[in-house]
Amino acid sequence: MDLSNRDFLKLIDYTPEEIGYLIDLAARLKADKKAGTPHRWGVGKNVALIFEKTSTRTRCSFEVAASDLGMGSTYLDPTGSQIGKKESINDTARVLAGMYDGIEYRGFGQDIVEALAKYAKVPVWNGLTNEFHPTQILADFLTVKEKLGKLAGVKFAYMGDARYNMGNSLMAGCAKMGLHFVGCAPKEYFPDPALTELCRKEAEKNGGSVTLSEDTEAVRGADVVYTDVWVSMGEPESVWKERIEALSPYQVNAALMEKAGEGAIFMHCLPSFHDLNTAIGKEMGDRFGRKEMEVTDEVFESAASVVFDEAENRMHTIKAVMAATLGLVPEGYMD
Repeated sequence: MDLSNRDFLKLIDYTPEEIGYLIDLAARLKADKKAGTPHRWGVGKNVALIFEKTSTRTRCSFEVAASDLGMGSTYLDPTGSQIGKKESINDTARVLAGMYDGIEYRGFGQDIVEALAKYAKVPVWNGLTNEFHPTQILADFLTVKEKLGKLAGVKFAYMGDARYNMGNSLMAGCAKMGLHFVGCAPKEYFPDPALTELCRKEAEKNGGSVTLSEDTEAVRGADVVYTDVWVSMGEPESVWKERIEALSPYQVNAALMEKAGEGAIFMHCLPSFHDLNTAIGKEMGDRFGRKEMEVTDEVFESAASVVFDEAENRMHTIKAVMAATLGLVPEGYMD
């Protein structure tokens, strides 16, 4: 499988075989790291990490993965560059491509990372945009394979606001890999109709399906129950009231998990408002009289929860993406 010089912008651009290869490569790299087997294949290379939105998991994953591969990395936060202020995205792409072997972008519109990819002559990786979050889905799917032993045929229920990056990307990933995606949300929180139709066609080709429902009974028999925060990064606090009212019926709690299949796992891309132990969580909890939002602490801390396995797997799957697209994987490594 040769993915050299490929951008990684959204899963819909990749074939099921290519996605499967990246997941398998991540599993092999994870096993090597656990065994203490070095894989410093990128010595002498450097990557630029552009973060217009801050992050814990994505930043740490890219930095540790780059270090494990022997590469240098430069972190550029919103105050650390002239991107979009004194220098256009197009010009920035060409400047960075002259100094770095790969560029990661985490920020706002998908059009920004697409522009970076168009003008940079090196691989560009999407660390998150408003529309897509492909590296997260690779980590999620590696986790599902580890816990359930398969991807194809798995019933995957996503609860809550499905209009943005997580709903879009999980739906696309499930369609590509033959899972049965179920999005449970109010109708006005469904994904974009055009993307939904595209994913349905992909799912039909790959043995999966895409179902959208306003009824939480659709979660019955699910192998995976997934949710995300109700208010995303960068959105105003004013939307909390609207989201809480609309999405409260879709909270992942013990009663909802009982509807899922026996042995179902709970997943969340983090961070999560499952208690009041964060500044925003306490503020919103005090304001709206709630101690939990999208998932209860009971479920989050239960034996069914695999959220911290997911978090670790971000690093292994991001390492796989960088190694593959930079052409670093030695011949015969995956034999």
